[in-house]
Amino acid sequence: MAVEQGPVTGRQADLRAKGLSTNSVGLLASVVLGVSSIAPVYALTATLGPTVTEVGLQMPAVFLAGFLPMLLVAYAYRELNRVAPDCGTSFTWTTKAFNPYVGWLCGWGALLATIIVLSNLAGVAVSFFYLLLGEITGSESVGALGDDTLVNVLTCVAFVALATWVTYRGVEATKRVQYVLVGFQMVVLAVFAVLALVKAGSAPGGIAFELSWLDPTAITSFSAFTAGLSLSLFIYWGWDTCLTVNEETAGSSRTPGRAALLTMLVIIVTYVGVAIAVQMYAGIGAEGTGLGNPDTGDNVFAALAGPVLGPGLAFLLFLAVVASSASSLQTTFLPTTRTMLAMGTYGALPKRLAEVHPRFLAPSTATLVAGVGTAAFYVGITLISENVLIDTIYALGLMICFYYGLTAYACVWYFRHELRRSARDLVFKGVLPLLGALMLTAVFLQTAVDTLDPAYGSGSSVFGVGSVFVIGIGLLLAGVVLMLAWRARHPEFFRGETLRVDTPSLVFDD
Repeated sequence: MAVEQGPVTGRQADLRAKGLSTNSVGLLASVVLGVSSIAPVYALTATLGPTVTEVGLQMPAVFLAGFLPMLLVAYAYRELNRVAPDCGTSFTWTTKAFNPYVGWLCGWGALLATIIVLSNLAGVAVSFFYLLLGEITGSESVGALGDDTLVNVLTCVAFVALATWVTYRGVEATKRVQYVLVGFQMVVLAVFAVLALVKAGSAPGGIAFELSWLDPTAITSFSAFTAGLSLSLFIYWGWDTCLTVNEETAGSSRTPGRAALLTMLVIIVTYVGVAIAVQMYAGIGAEGTGLGNPDTGDNVFAALAGPVLGPGLAFLLFLAVVASSASSLQTTFLPTTRTMLAMGTYGALPKRLAEVHPRFLAPSTATLVAGVGTAAFYVGITLISENVLIDTIYALGLMICFYYGLTAYACVWYFRHELRRSARDLVFKGVLPLLGALMLTAVFLQTAVDTLDPAYGSGSSVFGVGSVFVIGIGLLLAGVVLMLAWRARHPEFFRGETLRVDTPSLVFDD
């Protein structure tokens, strides 16, 4: 049953009813969507090698360090969702807390992050799809098809189109697909980690576990730490999907926040366990299966599937990566489309983005726009840089720090008058979100400076500036131009006529 927060009149009454399906997602489904969006198998195979390159044996420590700011920001999301459950999440909350300009740029950062990661997900899915076919057919030429630019791009566009179609059919269809895909990838990942631990003692590059692996202070420099942390933040990104489906969740003011915290706990246990297992089995050497070997580090699971699982079961890990990438490719459309829906509803973007399919009760135009945007971004960036994956992953860290950090600051400012009301309010609405925001700000600033160097990431550059900086900071600055252009034609949102601090949100009884 829907209940209203505060008086609703005129323009605001029209804005509140977005038309999404209600009570379609429970606690378990919300956690599954969060885990799926994070895509643990995909995230690990994309970052284990680069993280070892940055911090060596302290990879597990960096994974733990990256968890802390994410956990602190998750409390900010939980508290804001309790009082204003809106599918626009960061965009809506920063607009309410600060002003429309900050809110618009925060929404832009969130959209950029999802478009970037969607393109990466599609790229990894394509690579492992052909590796899987090669493993099944026993043909090296089939397995290498993913390296062919034309085949890669065409297959990627096909994958994006399929994910767009499933998402277009609504959250119910998405939820059913995810139960299977998430369950499968988590089981395979657990089997892989256990076998890696069992075989570590006899592996050529195997090393014994040491507690120092969990010590972040052993990292040699702050730049190396922030580079590793940026990658670590990337592998946790996506838990906020639990919040973006809040208007479709049963108990919308409480369930999404609980689901986000549960998702984070599942993921930290998974990541640290797998990181330790892989490091014990492969070591960090630059030869053979060592994680310091570029041939291994560029695609860890592809290199270790056979040695760890054996030739008979190696295809399962390839299939798990495909399942992980495909499932996350689908669920990552959820925050993108819901943010567009909210921005369209409140007049921050074209009104057509606020259209909801009358049968599937899901954003229709926004889903199609997200699909086209993802395919276009992937094709464009692939033609610009041969090392698109690593560059966009590093750039994604900047996006994450930007909009997560703004949201955490928004929590502190939004509740500033309540912080003296109780110890709980001070801690969960003030201290913890502020600490998380400050951590993310430090990582953002240090990473922005470091990425000016073309040696950062893949080593490619644009006019002498590192391509990671161009992708990350350049796209954020492009948002300022687009925002001012939109304000010139549609100033209502920026005058506070459609969304302000007293605009009520739709809340459902628990």
